[in-house]
Amino acid sequence: MSVPGGPDAAQAGERRVPAGLLEKLMAAVRPEFRTGVLAFDPADPVFGGGTCRVSGCSRPGRGGGGLCNTCRRRWIGEGRPSMEGFSAAGPGQRHGHAPLPSGQCRVAGCGFGVRQHGLCSRHFFRWRRAGRPGPGDWAASQPPGDQSGPACLIGYCRVLAHPGAQLCWVHHRRWTEKGRPDLAGFTRAYEAPDDSERIDLTSLPRQLRLELQYALQCRRDDNTIRTRPNEIRAVTTMLAVSGAASLLALEAPEWRSWLQSRGAADKSGQRAALLAYARRAVAALAEGQGGWDEEFPRDTWRLRRLGISAGTGYATLQFGGITQPWLKNLAKRWARWRIGTGLSISACYHGVRAVTRFAGFAAQAGTRELSQVDRGFLERYLASLHQSLPGNNRAITQCVSELNTFLTAVRRHGWDASLPASATFFPDDYPRQGQALPRALAAHVTAQVEDPANLGRWDNPAYQLITIILIRCGLRISSAVTLAWDCIVTDGAGAPYLRYHNTKMKREALVPVDDELRAMISAQHHRVRLRWPGGTTVLFPRPTCNIDGTRPVAGGTYREALHRWLADCDIRDEHGSPVHLTPHQWRHTLGTVLINRDVPQHVVQKILDHDSPQMTAHYARLSDKTVREHWERARKVNAQGRPVQVTPGAPLGDAAWARQQLSRATQALPNGYCQLPLVKTCPHANSCLTCPMFLTTAEFLPQHHAQRQATLQIISAAEAAGHARVAEMNRQVAGNLDKIIATLEDEGTDGEKAAASAS
Repeated sequence: MSVPGGPDAAQAGERRVPAGLLEKLMAAVRPEFRTGVLAFDPADPVFGGGTCRVSGCSRPGRGGGGLCNTCRRRWIGEGRPSMEGFSAAGPGQRHGHAPLPSGQCRVAGCGFGVRQHGLCSRHFFRWRRAGRPGPGDWAASQPPGDQSGPACLIGYCRVLAHPGAQLCWVHHRRWTEKGRPDLAGFTRAYEAPDDSERIDLTSLPRQLRLELQYALQCRRDDNTIRTRPNEIRAVTTMLAVSGAASLLALEAPEWRSWLQSRGAADKSGQRAALLAYARRAVAALAEGQGGWDEEFPRDTWRLRRLGISAGTGYATLQFGGITQPWLKNLAKRWARWRIGTGLSISACYHGVRAVTRFAGFAAQAGTRELSQVDRGFLERYLASLHQSLPGNNRAITQCVSELNTFLTAVRRHGWDASLPASATFFPDDYPRQGQALPRALAAHVTAQVEDPANLGRWDNPAYQLITIILIRCGLRISSAVTLAWDCIVTDGAGAPYLRYHNTKMKREALVPVDDELRAMISAQHHRVRLRWPGGTTVLFPRPTCNIDGTRPVAGGTYREALHRWLADCDIRDEHGSPVHLTPHQWRHTLGTVLINRDVPQHVVQKILDHDSPQMTAHYARLSDKTVREHWERARKVNAQGRPVQVTPGAPLGDAAWARQQLSRATQALPNGYCQLPLVKTCPHANSCLTCPMFLTTAEFLPQHHAQRQATLQIISAAEAAGHARVAEMNRQVAGNLDKIIATLEDEGTDGEKAAASAS
């Protein structure tokens, strides 16, 4: 076997091939793929290239400009005429499937094909020995050549077979360049040319040929990635010279190294990718349907074998770094349980990584069993984290949190009773996290980002629409890129809503949108139908490796485009530095803007589809400033109708604001607020309007008018009944109400006059 590592490596590789694979291949490969020469129609969605634009030519248009190679060469040779007229002229002769243009040797009577200078091989060497005179004069001086001998096996070829061969010189050279495949299949491909592209697999051993046929069948069934036949032919040629009997003889990295050692021209990496795909497909067939019984014992879990899509961003979970068997088995059980509960693969990955780091520390400490992992051991590990990750409180918190979750799961599920009860972390063990600043974009940056001129600089309309959706709807990027084709729904009144999948909470959610955004989404539908006429299942299909349009664009792809767009627009912050923003910051910005526009917090929570009010309260911190500005500008009036002045910049300004917030939250009255501290008892048994701790503003004027009217009625009834004490008490209330109403109404009149004079 001609592979790196010599004969021992070859023999070890052959032992990797499981028994019974040949029988499985015979049963799995369908008849249309079980032929020595595969022929693909140009219209094939995976292996085809689209039909040539020339009228009547059904060859694949791989030559550029929608033309096949033959028509493109003819188009260039004719001086690149207009495509309309050239296409109407019809197809030309298929390149390589016509009589040789050079014809026979220029020596009269010679029936052999030309090698160089219009001479066959025999006359060429004679001419060179003669001192290379003029080829034409020299050929005319030669005696007639020999017309005897067998003809080239290619039927339409008019020259004799090369001496010692069954083909003429040119066709013999082509046959040699293709790796000397089966001669019958080679000549049949020339004599019966059709409009399909052929791949000759006859040079491969039987099992290796079946494996490649099975891999191509899987690629066709996946219907995802286009694969050019010339890349398949190149892989076939390399496998033919490798000497391998099976794709499983080497691991995927070993095959890649072998390709590099051969110096194969694979700039795009397509051949290495195809070879890795083929090996993966054959390995899956050899190992069965997969599942936990097969993957759990492995140190590397292949998530595809567990039915987990590669779209998660993770292909494997690695347990090889956990050297202790007692800890590795528990980590695997924990990871399997988390996957079974529907936890994201990202969270599982970070959990395994945290246990792997802990395993390294345990190995250095000489820990041999779980019973040694007590509270003291965890304290030493916590100290080592601060030493190895200095100042990185976020990473330390993640390591501690994941490990604590792991230990809790071991104890809760009874996976190992030897775990000490003291093996746990407490809240005080976590490093203190400073209060994070709000991530909302500054108004200076927002104005640049939302500028229509800058939005128009997007080179991809789909990415422009994603940006607008992030700005206006506050979606996470993972939810935005996976929007469904029919993401717009309407209510009974015809108002549009954007329906999306909340990828974090794993549920569907709705957010109101306007007619402009609905029109933009309709325009995106039109653009998608230009490539996928039948539409797709997603609103933003990825442009490559997506034949059926079912795969959405990746969030990372949008982020890269976002960085290029920010640089292209030269968006800068207030200090003149280039802005670096993340898509999630638009979500924070929308929440903050809504809160500062006095949108109730529970409404903002619904719009952002938060699971708890505490999550939305993160944005409400900025709204405190907005509310305080209203409070400072408003005129406060006490129970006697006298204005209460609080200087915002005074030393007690912040304390007054805090007391105001507390009273609003805990001692709100129907027509104002009580300023009495909660620790004191109110001595006023009558209405708060006789209480010196009462405070009110103009927003309660309607209640004051209503209470004044009711108080006057009470006074009239008390006087008529002779209840002087009741009438006297309510006269005080009415007097206070008159003062309050007059003061508050004067404030409103003054405000209107100021506004009129300003206008």
